[in-house]
Amino acid sequence: MEGASNGGMLYHEVQESKLCAVHCVNTVLQGPFFSEFDLAALASDLDRSERQVMLEGRVPAASSGDFLTEESHNVSLDGDFSIQVLQKALEVWDLQVIPLNCPIAEPAQIDPELENAFICHLHDHWFCIRKVNGEWYNFDSLYAAPEHLSKFYLSAYLDSLKGFGWSIFIVRGNFPKECPISSSDSSNGYGQWLSPEDAERITKSCNTREGPKRIKLTQQHSDPFLSAEEADRLLEMEDEDLKAAIAASLLDSSPAKPTAEASSTTASNLENEKEISKEKTAQED
Repeated sequence: MEGASNGGMLYHEVQESKLCAVHCVNTVLQGPFFSEFDLAALASDLDRSERQVMLEGRVPAASSGDFLTEESHNVSLDGDFSIQVLQKALEVWDLQVIPLNCPIAEPAQIDPELENAFICHLHDHWFCIRKVNGEWYNFDSLYAAPEHLSKFYLSAYLDSLKGFGWSIFIVRGNFPKECPISSSDSSNGYGQWLSPEDAERITKSCNTREGPKRIKLTQQHSDPFLSAEEADRLLEMEDEDLKAAIAASLLDSSPAKPTAEASSTTASNLENEKEISKEKTAQED
C-alpha cells in the first residue's frame, strides 16, 4: 500500500495581504513551490505573449486596443492574479485546470469525489479544496488551519458555491507526492505543516472562540471582528510594499522559477488584528 504523502502532514498557508492566488496554488501542490514573484513573472510572460499575438494581427484591431497598453491583464498591483496565471503555474507540474461546467468535467459534476483538487474563485479571492491522503480539506487561506470536509459535505458545499456564483475549476494530473519538509525551502512566511489532528484542534479552537468561520458566499471576504474602515486600513498597510514588489516584478522578464521565499511573516499581522479586535470589542461593551 502506498504510504501517506509528506508523511501524512497537511500544508496550509494563512492569508497574507491579497496573495490568495499564491496560497491557492501552493496548497493545490501541497508545498511552498511558488512565491508572489514567481506568479508575477508568469503574468508578465503572459502579457508579453498576448501583446505579440495582437501585434502580429491574429486578432482584429478593434479588439486588440486594450491588450496593447502597458497595463497588465494578468495581475493587478494589489496582487490579484488571473486564472491563466494559475494555469501556467500548475502546468509547470503537468497539471491541467479545467472549468467544472465544461463537458469533459461532467463526471466530476455527478461525483466530485472522483477528483483530487478544486480551485474556487469569486471576486478577488481564490482558494482550493484538496484531497490529501484520501481525505478532503478546505484550504481557504482565510482559515487558521485546513478544514476537514466529509465526502457528503463536499458535494453539497460545491453545489452551494456554484449557486452563489463562484467559478470552480478541476485540477487533474500527477500531483507532487513529496515536498522536502526538512529543507530550507520547505516553508515561507505564511506556510505551515500541520498534522490532521493539529488542523482539527485549531479549527475547533477557532470555532469555539469565534463561532464557525464559514465562507461568505455572496461577499468579498473580511474579518468579522473588524469594521469596514479598520479592515481597509489594515489592507492598505499590508499592500504598499506588495504593490511596489509586483510592479518591479512586472518589469523583470526573467523566467519564473518554482521556488518559494518568504516576503514576510504573518505573526505581526495577526497580532495587529488581535489588538484591533480587542479595541473593537471594548468599544462595543
